[in-house]
Amino acid sequence: MARESAFWIDLRRILWAAAAGLAVGGAVLAWFGSTGIWIAILAVVAAAAVAGAVAGRVRPRAERNAGNGEVALPILSPLVREVLEQLPDPLMLVDAGGRVQFANRAMWGVIGVGVERKLVSSLLRIPKVLEALSRTSASGEAGVAEFVVRVPVERHYQAFTARVASDPPVAMLLMHDLTAVKRAEQMRVDFVANASHELRTPLAAVAGFIETLKGPAKDDAVAREKFLDIMAVEAERMRRLIEDLLSLTRIELNEHVPPRGEVSVEAVVRAAAAALSPLAEADRIAIKVDAPDGLPKVIGERDELTQLFQNLIHNAIKYGRENGQVAIALRQASTTGRRGQDAAVTVSVHDDGEGIPPEAIPRLTERFYRVDVKRSRERGGTGLGLAIVKHIVNRHNGRMQIESKLGEGSTFTISLPAVRNQVDAPVTEVL
Repeated sequence: MARESAFWIDLRRILWAAAAGLAVGGAVLAWFGSTGIWIAILAVVAAAAVAGAVAGRVRPRAERNAGNGEVALPILSPLVREVLEQLPDPLMLVDAGGRVQFANRAMWGVIGVGVERKLVSSLLRIPKVLEALSRTSASGEAGVAEFVVRVPVERHYQAFTARVASDPPVAMLLMHDLTAVKRAEQMRVDFVANASHELRTPLAAVAGFIETLKGPAKDDAVAREKFLDIMAVEAERMRRLIEDLLSLTRIELNEHVPPRGEVSVEAVVRAAAAALSPLAEADRIAIKVDAPDGLPKVIGERDELTQLFQNLIHNAIKYGRENGQVAIALRQASTTGRRGQDAAVTVSVHDDGEGIPPEAIPRLTERFYRVDVKRSRERGGTGLGLAIVKHIVNRHNGRMQIESKLGEGSTFTISLPAVRNQVDAPVTEVL
């Protein structure tokens, strides 16, 4: 009889826990709709665990929180506590008096360790969240609030509050990190705005010249030749922009796939320099390539590395001084990787142009960012060249370093992992 009675008691506890979890999950889905499924799942797990723990027998001996060493209130069993600790989103349980009964490891990363049994108002100084938590504790109504934590780095969160049907009542605060989503949304907005702006200008020019040629300049042979030349330049600019956009999209799609081939960087650099030599000669700029013998091959994809070094050399020509020089130096070096010191090949592309302002260097790899917009457009730049370089370097598990001094020019250094079994020459450290 005792065993049967215990069975029915345990069954009632399980059913009560499940009902509490489903109630909270249903409230979340009603509030957010289909977009709140991820919160609903976490809410069901958390609420069911809390309700089941509170419904069970309270342990007479206080337990220690393994994370911060403080004495924890016996509201949760060890199993339930471990389950909540593994949740990826920050979660906190608060009693009717506003004191924290539990906070998982993810929450410690937001507000710090040693938070249990402290007033939530002393830990979270965010009025919207505190108001939602207070309203939920008093009325049982689920709440939601978005807020931003600006230090040490800016992070965006969405907070969800719900009351668990237990005795004594407990309010749950669940937070979801929206930083990646917000950044992606901002990048998308910026990209659409910039891309549409870049395309609108040449399209407007072409449309205007067509209208002129069909009207006032219909029979003007001189004007027709002039306008057609300008239209050809604008059409070429749109073609380059579309090609760069397609290339950037393709590279981003494969950025997580490491390359498998073995490539001679020296051969790629010399081929890129030869392809751009007519452009350099037009500006009376000399291209000099300095490479020692015995450089190892690198792990990479030839076409992408060719595009990478063509972009860097093209930029050096575009922003270098007339009658100047683009100096390209290849060296064998070592880098610190996951396996310790790994061999690498570095390629430095130096121009003797006007240099880059220090405040602009961190933004150079942003899409459509230009230091000198007018000069870039005049020289056929799309503002995507260095963004493409960055993604190619990332895919090849390499590094890029940018150094510049106003009036002395700029140096772009690319470091690429070498094929391990071909490293025979002495290795020097990367500066």
